[in-house]
Amino acid sequence: MFTGIVTDMGEVLELEQRGDLRARIGTVYDVARVDIGASIACEGVCLTVVALGTTPRNWFDVQISAESVSKTNLAGWAVGKRLNLERALKVGDELGGHIVSGHIDGVAEVVKITPEGESVRVTFRAPEALAKFIAPKGSVALNGTSLTVNEVEGCDFGINFIPHTQAVTTWGEVKLGDRVNLEVDTMARYVARLREWG
Repeated sequence: MFTGIVTDMGEVLELEQRGDLRARIGTVYDVARVDIGASIACEGVCLTVVALGTTPRNWFDVQISAESVSKTNLAGWAVGKRLNLERALKVGDELGGHIVSGHIDGVAEVVKITPEGESVRVTFRAPEALAKFIAPKGSVALNGTSLTVNEVEGCDFGINFIPHTQAVTTWGEVKLGDRVNLEVDTMARYVARLREWG
């Protein structure tokens, strides 16, 4: 489990296809305190650490199944790409965002970017099957970042990125047409399921 509060901007150092995709990710995390088998959310995708090292900088390797690649934006990763990273939640940690599983529901697309003062309003288009789970003032996780939805119109929804969020995550680099990992709020999913059941 995660909170959607990004704690590092990592960088893809290497990519290798070995049946599954293997990625080496540079990080500021103290890898001496990361266990093999630990979960780290990379762009919101819960991935398992399979190797660690410190040369030439701190890094960890993850192995990514074809299923994960097909359901996320990971197929677009390239060496040098910066990634939002978050270590798994520990019991007693502050829950600053919302409960995020790291299981991506689908991929949304950036369809509009509008500066608003020092902030930036970004409009995303969600897959039609997921739009019903997105509500104004509700939560979503986009590329692993816990965010509040400002408005919803059909499959489109808007998010306001304050300067702090732009500075400490990859949202300062957002571009039209970007494909982003979308995880809808778990509570919204359960409410919708209960309504279908009744």
